[in-house]
Amino acid sequence: MSSPRDHRVLVPIDVLEGESVPSTVVDALASVPVVLLGYREVPDQTAPEQARDQYGDRVRTELETLRSVFETAGCDVTSRVAFTHDRLKTFERVTVDESCDAVLLVNPAPVLESVLVAIRSDVNVDHIARLVSTVLEGTDLEVTLLHVASDESRRDAGTELLETAATALVDEGVDSSRVDRRLVVDGSPTDAILEAADDHDLLVVGESRPSIHRYVFRDRAERLAKRTVDPVLVIRGEYLEPAAKGGDGETTAAEVTVTDVVETVEKSDENDGAS
Repeated sequence: MSSPRDHRVLVPIDVLEGESVPSTVVDALASVPVVLLGYREVPDQTAPEQARDQYGDRVRTELETLRSVFETAGCDVTSRVAFTHDRLKTFERVTVDESCDAVLLVNPAPVLESVLVAIRSDVNVDHIARLVSTVLEGTDLEVTLLHVASDESRRDAGTELLETAATALVDEGVDSSRVDRRLVVDGSPTDAILEAADDHDLLVVGESRPSIHRYVFRDRAERLAKRTVDPVLVIRGEYLEPAAKGGDGETTAAEVTVTDVVETVEKSDENDGAS
């Protein structure tokens, strides 16, 4: 097993719209420090500061209730509140500010027994394995590793990739009997992942480009979250550094300018301050 490392997951919740986190997902994240982001997206004509003055107390109250649920499960929780014109950019900024490994896109999960991990390439396989093993810790969850090969000529490479990922999970302490492998040949990876997700309760995907904003929220992961009934855990690429430029010249999360108001919320709600 590799040396331990800290993980952290961002969980953005629009609490005023009644969004919450299923208790099954809370239990699964009990071993992982969580950053709860209670947010409110406001129209362009409304200043975030105005929205904070109008809705701030309600958001903090709802977020504190949700925070107590995580704490009861034994989770290490940090709370932040945001009022923003662009929720996705705010998610991105907070993810980098808080050094989060992953973002949970919440969907209902009345039962949580199995996890589907979609592996696209060998990029960040070890990083994905470390976080997935942490989520599995203390649970009876089974995990299926899925790779979608674009055609038959890539089947052998896909099989090798799945074996690499399975070995990485076992090296992290996951019993091999809990790990299954599934290879699908399909020209439409998104459709193949969605079909496989029907048989599982939590979908885990890893980003493959150095831009959370373009990949995680504008690309496949968000489409998957919208089209599946499962929660989707999106694991960041480990190479995404706050001050770095993407390989294609795109600006990373820390350099994105967004109009918002983000507060770190203390448990007592007595020491709120703008971040």
